[in-house]
Amino acid sequence: MNSPAREDDDQGEVFLDKSDIIHEVTIDEEDLPDVEDEEHSDSENMGVDEEADDSMHIFTGHTGEIYAVTCSPTHPTLVATGGGDDKGFLWRIGEGDWASELQGHGDSVSSLAFSSDGQLLASGGFDGLVQIWGSSGNLIHRLDGPRGGIEWARWHPRGHLILAGSEDCTVWMWNADTGAYLNMYSGHGASVTCGDFTPDGKTICTGSDDASLRIWNPKSGESIHVVKGHPYHTEGLTCLAISSDSTLALTGSKDGSVHIVNISTGKVVSSLASHTDSVECIGFAPSSPWAATGGMDCKLIIWDLQHSMPRFICEDEEGVTCVRWIGASKYVATGSVDGKVRLWDSLSGECVETFRGHSDAIQSLSVSASQDYLVSASLDGTARVFEIEKFR
Repeated sequence: MNSPAREDDDQGEVFLDKSDIIHEVTIDEEDLPDVEDEEHSDSENMGVDEEADDSMHIFTGHTGEIYAVTCSPTHPTLVATGGGDDKGFLWRIGEGDWASELQGHGDSVSSLAFSSDGQLLASGGFDGLVQIWGSSGNLIHRLDGPRGGIEWARWHPRGHLILAGSEDCTVWMWNADTGAYLNMYSGHGASVTCGDFTPDGKTICTGSDDASLRIWNPKSGESIHVVKGHPYHTEGLTCLAISSDSTLALTGSKDGSVHIVNISTGKVVSSLASHTDSVECIGFAPSSPWAATGGMDCKLIIWDLQHSMPRFICEDEEGVTCVRWIGASKYVATGSVDGKVRLWDSLSGECVETFRGHSDAIQSLSVSASQDYLVSASLDGTARVFEIEKFR
């Protein structure tokens, strides 16, 4: 009869009275680990960060990470975003009640680009599709062909020709007005990670994970030059920019190197060495012989291209994922892994503004046509708009 009673005691609460006390130890409360206090403090700090939001507009239409953002080159407030929810959206800054959903992709929307006249928008997805939209969000064409995800899409500078690079090692060009396939450029041995038309529209430059740059004749599809091997990159290309006079291509790589290539000769003109980790983004200054590069080594570097030397090496808090010059001004914007958008003065190398609000890495930046707004897309699933009128 006693056994069940003992089992109940074992399973229930155990009480001690004074006769059970063997020795009392005095504990200084200051020596106790402040786990709850630390958690409380952390939550308070997180609350402060979450409340610090410098944006004037937040777009929250996506239900997943956002990978791409682009502003219309002609409409002052029109923006397009795309992300991991397999959707794109067209929306307007300051008009929170208006958005047009861009449906039809079967995988993440990885790339967005407006035509130079602002009439058409191209969306590229990891489903291998490029879709062409009107500026009000009406679907015009579905362009297929690539058997791998779309890495990027770019428009011809003066016409409705759309170019897209794919994970299947190929680059495709279509007439966006008619939806007709025009050409396919084959030769890379790995995913085509970056590319563009030259500003004069006469040449195509593409970079690949195979560590090569290829220069193409758009009409014939001929690969005019292949830039590969010493003294070029030793690992895959991540980003590419072309000078406004169509003479130079500036490329960045996973190996941390930056190279300048003469487009007409296919020769490496100069090698820029200062990054110590993957170069993620690159951009020519529109009004001076400078360029900006950002890398996972937490550096933004402003380059003097005439002397192939860094003007300034700017230290960011975390990896720099995207870079964007603000029109023809002296300011350059960066997006970072820490979720912050920063503005830098290229004449002094100083950070003149830090925009807070995002809680995860910035994936893309775009400047509005009026240059009044800087729009950021983040892995936190939001796009945020920051006022930059005073930095024009």
